[in-house]
Amino acid sequence: MRQVVLDTETTGLEYKRGHRIIEIAAVELCHRQLTGNQFHYYLNPGRESDEGALQVHGLTTEFLQDKPKFTEISTEFLNFISEAELIIHNAPFDVGFLNYELSLANLETLDHYCATITDTLRLAKEHHPGKRNNLDALCERYNVDNSERTLHGALLDAELLAEVYLAMTRGQESLLIEIEHTEFAQLSTTNLGGHNFRVIQATVEEVAQHQAVLSKIALECDNKCIWDVFETDNVTEK
Repeated sequence: MRQVVLDTETTGLEYKRGHRIIEIAAVELCHRQLTGNQFHYYLNPGRESDEGALQVHGLTTEFLQDKPKFTEISTEFLNFISEAELIIHNAPFDVGFLNYELSLANLETLDHYCATITDTLRLAKEHHPGKRNNLDALCERYNVDNSERTLHGALLDAELLAEVYLAMTRGQESLLIEIEHTEFAQLSTTNLGGHNFRVIQATVEEVAQHQAVLSKIALECDNKCIWDVFETDNVTEK
């Protein structure tokens, strides 16, 4: 499935109080690679930003006054996200604002146009319970360079989030994809019956250490480990 990593900047925290989107950006992922395709606009919200929001994004009313309205770019935006999986950090916030903008344009809600919505904040909390999971903290945790992020900006944040998402989901997903596409029928077996191999049994301590490592990996991978797939297959075959 095609994936689109999305971020917005707004005039304030609550769309229910009439706050609007002033910047929207999305970058495309295909086969877990950034394609270079992106969607990015600054928008004229028709109102001023709260002082607190202005300190976060730095987008002044003067800068935005000649920018398009959301309704002017809505068709292009919906075409860009069409049938894709949307990846958003703290998705309820952005989705609430986007649905508000879509309603003002007499359009359907966001879920009518995209395939599904993934909240990376929820994923991060599952992977790292009890830890800070904002974008800066995740960049530090996954060694993603965010040195240019002096202010919040939708395009830069979408690009950083894409890198964080790939790092956070690396390993298990790609391994499962490889297994699904392996031509098992082409694998050959070798008859080892004529060989006398020496078998060295693991000690109790070694088995315990091995299991501890597997348990740690399972915790980091949300208990979606590839060896569980093989164990399930073996039980089924028996």
